[in-house]
Amino acid sequence: MQEALKQAKLALDKGDFPVGCVIFDGNKIIAKGARTGTSNSGTNEIDHAEIVALRQLGEKGGGSDLKFSKLTLYSTLEPCLMCFGAILISAIGRVVYAYEDVMGGGTKIKLSDMAPLYQSHKIDIVPYVLRKESLILLQQFFQNPNNSYWTNSLLSNYTLLQKP
Repeated sequence: MQEALKQAKLALDKGDFPVGCVIFDGNKIIAKGARTGTSNSGTNEIDHAEIVALRQLGEKGGGSDLKFSKLTLYSTLEPCLMCFGAILISAIGRVVYAYEDVMGGGTKIKLSDMAPLYQSHKIDIVPYVLRKESLILLQQFFQNPNNSYWTNSLLSNYTLLQKP
């Protein structure tokens, strides 16, 4: 998770929403990503940290469902529904996240209620690893008056009320 936090810090330093993601194969980082598209005037809702890392993983090629099922994805924020769907389709076996996304987190959906493509996927979800460290980055972002992304949203209001 420390490596994912470094990616989140990179995003924050660029003025983007501070979310980082790293995909590990055993002890080796094989893909990583930081959130982009939330600073300045535009908002890009596609380039989430998880999607950036999954895209990088896909570009490396050579993967199979069996191989990817042994991978662990670390994210500093609970993956949203879009990212969680992409994680499932990629057959990642384990997701570890730091901070809960009370507004858009997707990891608590019941896979048994989903379409057959998702129902059979076995995935291990581990929440709240280094939660405090991720919380601090998110609070720094939401406290900065120059950042308008998700200002006054459920996520920002909830996050600003949390104690590190």
